[in-house]
Amino acid sequence: MDVRISINQVLVRLFRRINSLEEKAICRDRFKNITLNEIHVIEVIGDEGHKSMTQIAKALDVTTGTLTISVNSLVRKGMVSRVRSEEDRRVVLVSLTDAGRELNLRHTHFHEKMIDEITKDLNEEEQQTLAGALVKLNDFFSSYEV
Repeated sequence: MDVRISINQVLVRLFRRINSLEEKAICRDRFKNITLNEIHVIEVIGDEGHKSMTQIAKALDVTTGTLTISVNSLVRKGMVSRVRSEEDRRVVLVSLTDAGRELNLRHTHFHEKMIDEITKDLNEEEQQTLAGALVKLNDFFSSYEV
């Protein structure tokens, strides 16, 4: 088989499989009504305190309009809170609630476990090779323009 076809098939399967596993691991119990997109919004907001809508949108590479839809949903679900900046009332700041922090921790643990499982049978050199290839792949997608 052509190596290019093989690479494409692996990338597509990996993307789908990781999303499926992530959803099954995180979107359950009291978080079953949370979407993967919302989880990634929560991840970007993080535990450091308030982030502006502009900061979050930029990190997710979406418009603030698109982000507003997710944030509105997360506010309704009790995962985030939204306040106006005291310094500039035009700026909307978003932070995680206790439930949002709990979900973010669950998401972090999922990724830690996934990396532990991926690397457990690789020696140090293989781990470095994998990391280097993934960095190059990420760099490509970061600069890729459609």
